[in-house]
Amino acid sequence: MSHVIKTVSDMITAGYESMTRAEKQLANSLLDSYPVSGLGSITTVAEAASVSTPTVVRMVQKLGFKGFTEFQGRLHQELEATISNPITKHERMAPNAPGAHILNRFADAVTNNMRQSLGAIDPAEFDATAKLIGDRKRNVYLTGGRITGALAEYFFTHLQVIRSGVTRMSTSPSSWPHYVLDMNKGDVLILFDIRRYERELEALARTAADNGVEIILFTDTWGSPIGKYARHSFRLSIEVPSAWDSSVVTLLLVEALIEGVQSAHWDKTRERMSMLENLFESTPLFRRPGS
Repeated sequence: MSHVIKTVSDMITAGYESMTRAEKQLANSLLDSYPVSGLGSITTVAEAASVSTPTVVRMVQKLGFKGFTEFQGRLHQELEATISNPITKHERMAPNAPGAHILNRFADAVTNNMRQSLGAIDPAEFDATAKLIGDRKRNVYLTGGRITGALAEYFFTHLQVIRSGVTRMSTSPSSWPHYVLDMNKGDVLILFDIRRYERELEALARTAADNGVEIILFTDTWGSPIGKYARHSFRLSIEVPSAWDSSVVTLLLVEALIEGVQSAHWDKTRERMSMLENLFESTPLFRRPGS
C-alpha cells in the first residue's frame, strides 16, 4: 500500500504484531470504525473494546503519543482534514497562502504532491496492479464518486482500447447491484474515492469483496475506508492552494498504469488498436487530412 502521511491507523497496523492480546483487541476495535471509534472518552474507548483504561494508555504510548489526549488530538486533525468541504478548505488555506502568483503556488504544490506520492509508491505494487488489470481472464469494472467519476471514465476509455472485458459502471448507485451480479470471483473492480468518502462506494466495495472480486483503490493521503477491502491501494497527495482537491497525481498514476498494461501486452494491444483504427476510418468521427 502507498503511504504519504503516517496516520494513526498506519501506526496501529505497523505495530500490531508487537501488541499484547488485549492491545490487539483494542486495535481491532479502533480500526473497525476509524477514526470515530477513538473520539470518545478513554473510558468509552476501553469499554467498546472490552479492555481496561490502563491498556488504552499503554497502547497509545506504544504508538508514540505522550498520552490519550495527544492521541485523540491527532484523530481530530485527521477527521477535520477528511470532512472539509470546499468552502471550509478555501477559508483554511487562503490566509496562509504566500503572495506569489497562483500559477506558481499551484505548480509548487502539485510538484510537491507528485514527489511525495511517487516516492511512497512501491514499484512492485505498481507492477502487480498493472498485471492484474492486464489479465484478460479477468473482467475489469470501473467507477468513482461525484468528482472522481471523471477519472474512472478516462481510465475506462483507454483500457477498452487495450483489452476487452472492460466495463464503465453507471454513476447511479442504484444500478450497481446489477453489475455486481455479473462479476465473477477474481474479476477486478477499480474504484476512485477521495475525501469526503462516499458511503455508496464503500458499500459497493464491501459487497464486491464479499463475492471474491479484487479491488484496486485510488484514494488520498488519509485513505478511504474502502482500503480495508482493497488488494491494491494507492494513497496520493491531493492538497493544493484551492477550494478543490487536485487530481493531477492520480491522473499521472492512471496514465502510467495505462502504459504499463499496454506495453506488457503490446502485440495484442497493437492488433486491437489496428482494428479500431479501421473502424474509425469507416466513420466521420475524425477529420481527415485535406478534408
